[in-house]
Amino acid sequence: MRAKYPFLVIFLFTITLVFAQKSNYSTKNIEEARKIQDRVITIDTHADISVKDFTTEKNYTMNLETQVNLPKMKEGGLDVAWFIVYTGQGNLDEQGYEKAYKNAMSKFEAIHRLVEEYAPDKIALALTSDDVKRIHGQGKKVAMIGVENAYPLGADIKNVKKFYDLGARYMSLAHNGHSQFSDSNTGELDSIWLHNGLSDTGKKVIQEMNKYGIMVDISHPSKLANKQMMQLSKAPVIASHSSSRALCDVSRNLDDEMLLLLKENGGVVQTVALNSYLNTKKYEENYDANKELYHAIAEELNTEYLEWDEMSNLSEEEQEKYFELYKKIMKIAATRNEEINEQFPLVGVKDFVDHIDYMVNLIGIDHVGISSDFDGGGGILGWKDASETFNVTLELVTRGYSEKEISKLWGMNLLRVLDEVQDVARKIQKDEDKN
Repeated sequence: MRAKYPFLVIFLFTITLVFAQKSNYSTKNIEEARKIQDRVITIDTHADISVKDFTTEKNYTMNLETQVNLPKMKEGGLDVAWFIVYTGQGNLDEQGYEKAYKNAMSKFEAIHRLVEEYAPDKIALALTSDDVKRIHGQGKKVAMIGVENAYPLGADIKNVKKFYDLGARYMSLAHNGHSQFSDSNTGELDSIWLHNGLSDTGKKVIQEMNKYGIMVDISHPSKLANKQMMQLSKAPVIASHSSSRALCDVSRNLDDEMLLLLKENGGVVQTVALNSYLNTKKYEENYDANKELYHAIAEELNTEYLEWDEMSNLSEEEQEKYFELYKKIMKIAATRNEEINEQFPLVGVKDFVDHIDYMVNLIGIDHVGISSDFDGGGGILGWKDASETFNVTLELVTRGYSEKEISKLWGMNLLRVLDEVQDVARKIQKDEDKN
């Protein structure tokens, strides 16, 4: 299991039997959604990657088992994927920083290989909203880069500019565990905090991000750190993959107070399609009902099915190895658990759009967007991978959203924030030049 979400990753290897028909959508809505899907730019702000899928022999030009790749993006009508330079939290020392930096560099390099060597005729890297529109207009898919966890910056604040030069256009200051810059939301588990929000260096990193035009991502830091970021930042911030805490009480989701502050800040929350962050009760009921089957299949494969706490004790390399076995278990289970899933329904697109509805009603259509967290834990019934992207648009149409509103949700809100962040950066740099 991936180090990122060992207790959340549950890929849906179910055989999708024409989701739109099975879910009783009308022919009129399906036709309208198809037209809208063709006209709007669809942006997913969070897709994790593994460097092993960015080699000459195996890469995203192929229909790999990854939830995101070029064939799946084309099939589902997903235009833009933010590929994530993710690093798990390690020790706050020179050795830890060096290892984290190497990890980050390997992922930056992997993304550049895709757009520059493997498929420059099919996908290109965008650095601005104008790039997104230009590349999309050329009929290509669009890659963008987000950094999940600023830990790889180490002790050198100059690396903010280096990450910017490599294409990073958003960055979070922490992940699951306190970084040298910020407390993490995971501090809620034990009420132990390292900085009581941001460290002094973390505050300087916010200034650097403002200076160069990198969006501040508040999806993983603590609530206090996020409040401080919004106070300090001269530009709007984003939550790259979070949902509503009022509907699903997990620490990475944003409560109403945070959502209202985000609206005041001018930012956007990218609703995340992750089972247990949409409906924990529904997710756990289904998981518990299937658990006996998972263990039985693992035994058939002469291996052991591990619970999340057992997986979290494995090394990152062991987790990667176990993840391959886990996928086999889930794939086999999908052929045997239809009756269980009927009794204990999977979290799906309707649950996902419930969160969109709630947040739109609370803070307005201009401050809500969409993300999957694919290949990092995300994936729900109806949007199990990029090939099913259309189903989100279909559900939005069914609920009465207009084409203009759907365009905002699918990416225009996010690009508006990126424009404002880059405008602020130009102003800061111009003022510094004067001085």
